[in-house]
Amino acid sequence: MFKLTRNKDEQSGSATFAMPLLPLRDIVVFPSMVVPLFVGRDKSVNALDKAMATDKKIFLAAQTKAKTDTPGESDIYRVGTVANILQILRLPDGTVKVLVEGDFRARISSFIPHPDHFFVSLEGLEESEDESVEIEALRRGVRAAFDAYSKHNKKINQEILDAVAAIDNASRLADTIAAYMPFKLDVKQKLLETLGVAKRLEKLFGQIRSEIEILQTEERIKGRVKKQMEKTQREYYLNEQMRAIQKEMGEKDDFKSELEELEKRIKRKKLSQEAAAKVRAEFKKLKLMSPMSAEATVVRNYIDWILSLPWYEKTRDKLDIDESIRILDEDHYGLEKPKERIIEYLAVQALVKRIKGPILCFVGPPGVGKTSLAKSIARAMNRNFIRLSLGGVRDEAEIRGHRRTYIGAMPGKIIQSLKKVKSNNPVFCLDEVDKMSMDFRGDPSAALLEVLDPEQNFSFNDHYLDLDYDLSEVFFITTANNLHSIPPPLRDRMEIIQIAGYTEFDKLNIGRNFLVAKQCKANGLSLDNIAFSDDMLLYIIRHYTKEAGVRNLEREIASICRKVAKEVVRRGPETRIELTEDLVQEYLGIPKFRYGVAEEKDEIGLAVGLAWTEFGGDILGIETVVMPGKGKVQITGKLGDVMQESAQAALSYVRSRAKRLGIDPDFYQNFDIHVHVPEGAIPKDGPSAGITMATSIVSALARIPVRSDLAMTGEITLRGRVLPIGGLKEKILAAHRALLKTVLIPKDNAKDLKDIPAKILEEIQVELVEHMDDVLRKAMVVPEDRELFHEEEAGAQQAVMFEQKPPAADEIRAH
Repeated sequence: MFKLTRNKDEQSGSATFAMPLLPLRDIVVFPSMVVPLFVGRDKSVNALDKAMATDKKIFLAAQTKAKTDTPGESDIYRVGTVANILQILRLPDGTVKVLVEGDFRARISSFIPHPDHFFVSLEGLEESEDESVEIEALRRGVRAAFDAYSKHNKKINQEILDAVAAIDNASRLADTIAAYMPFKLDVKQKLLETLGVAKRLEKLFGQIRSEIEILQTEERIKGRVKKQMEKTQREYYLNEQMRAIQKEMGEKDDFKSELEELEKRIKRKKLSQEAAAKVRAEFKKLKLMSPMSAEATVVRNYIDWILSLPWYEKTRDKLDIDESIRILDEDHYGLEKPKERIIEYLAVQALVKRIKGPILCFVGPPGVGKTSLAKSIARAMNRNFIRLSLGGVRDEAEIRGHRRTYIGAMPGKIIQSLKKVKSNNPVFCLDEVDKMSMDFRGDPSAALLEVLDPEQNFSFNDHYLDLDYDLSEVFFITTANNLHSIPPPLRDRMEIIQIAGYTEFDKLNIGRNFLVAKQCKANGLSLDNIAFSDDMLLYIIRHYTKEAGVRNLEREIASICRKVAKEVVRRGPETRIELTEDLVQEYLGIPKFRYGVAEEKDEIGLAVGLAWTEFGGDILGIETVVMPGKGKVQITGKLGDVMQESAQAALSYVRSRAKRLGIDPDFYQNFDIHVHVPEGAIPKDGPSAGITMATSIVSALARIPVRSDLAMTGEITLRGRVLPIGGLKEKILAAHRALLKTVLIPKDNAKDLKDIPAKILEEIQVELVEHMDDVLRKAMVVPEDRELFHEEEAGAQQAVMFEQKPPAADEIRAH
């Protein structure tokens, strides 16, 4: 080494001298610090060789930028440490490992040009160290701070703490602690350049406190993160332990096997493009979830629903028309119109590859076979059958389903039913469509619009699935008792088929061919155990039932079968019982209805009307009595507004025609009139009792009886015209059941007679009436010595007022 000047007995002073320079990356070497270094750059290796060839001393200075491979004079800090080389080791890859020990601080005075390595002129730096109370306080503070820091940093072991505790020299203490602290390079360089020991200790103390605060903040953040993750990690670890235990016990991994099975089902299932993409995305999410999490259960159920639906599974239609007719006739007697419509559908299906499913609506009273007819249609078409009752449904979600965000969400009843039936083209019976209600949860009838609209139901969107599902091939059949209870928008989407009810002859055939055999089988009897003759079936129909359908008839037959079953068990399987009237009364009790009540004698003031109810047609007796009084009119029988107005119109008509009918024109001043409709507990209303009330009032005032075997229906105007009515078929069937011989109907209802069975028209006489005078002529039993109508005085106002003439073109008719 080329030495300029130096006193041998000086530790560090103001002497100048020259020696090789070794630039350091990312490290500052303090005096008294022993550090291993790896040297690889050629200049640095040459500087080590030069130092080893002289007195083994080398100057160590840090680079300002560690990434610089070929530093210049401006890239090296001016203050560094003169160090002694303790050991050197050359490695096979050409690098050199050297162990150095810092000696004292020095500053570069100048760079001396040298071709092989850095060579610098140095100036020794003298440290100012005065023993004082301040330095002692700082020394204690630094040592205590370092001890506190060691509690947060596990890299500071007990050996280092013991070594630091053994140092008395304040300057050496500061340098040693600074060497162990993870300060940035510029901070350590500033500590190296600080010659005043007190100031250096003060800076060191502040930096240690900053590091402690940083570590404490990191620990708080880790603690919060750990608390957040603790529950999830705990569940994960417990699940893993459970799996390991199951594996050790020989149990298979259920969740893994379930995922594998689910994946196989997804690959096998034929889905729509939208559904396939959705189920793959959901399955991908499921694989990343914990099997015990609530969300995994929701996703798994959702995938199960999609895979369990019959997206493309169908039954093959049976298009044999003759076979279908045979099946329909085998299951149902009569009902020609519905059967004809089904056969038409099958015929079109045979000619066209695909047609939109029809929406039929069977409207009729209970017990006429609406639902069982739908079952027979499914059997005739070789399709699956599913029935959904809508009675009392008032939540829109029952149809459309709940969204998956709700707890316990499920698809709507439509999708649930399709999952049960396992085919995409079933016969779907929506029962009691007229009995849906509406509340704050929505209007289910509005949700049915999309289901039952052939122009929309190919993309029915259930809230739970959130996918378009094709309902266009489903054969929807709806049933209802009342047509007017179905909302008009919903009614507009359906083809209405009215099923009026059965005649007595129809009931006899149904009982003989269907119900007896069905109930014998249901009650464990053979047809040899009991004999139902036609007379006994008619006796049961006439005296124990009064309905449009056959449900009560089946119930009475079942009751007889149960009684016979008891006798068979008591006497033996060979028992045979022949039914008689006395035996039927013993089994069923006294007759519930009087048969042939209309055949009693003619009565004054009693006229028989015909009414339509949701249970079919019925006869309605209207009574009128006249009492001395002051013209008070009383109308009773729990009548609605329409019937109250009909009674008032009938009374006004009678007053206006009093003289022509031979009635005292002042009767309304001298007599009280009471019009009563029996069965007062039953509400009655409707525009078809006007002519019946008028006939009853005329009969009571004129004291002329009304035919007891005759019934009538029609509304009356103040001019005496008879207006058309509805429900004609049901009313004529009711008259037939009551054994009436004649029925008066409005002339405008003549077109409806084509719907009446020919057998009924053969047994009952239907007469058309246009004016109230016609009604009275046909209904009143006028004695031979009396006339019904009397000539009025010429020019009377009534005659002009009620002159029969056709209405003008601009006359308004409100029926």
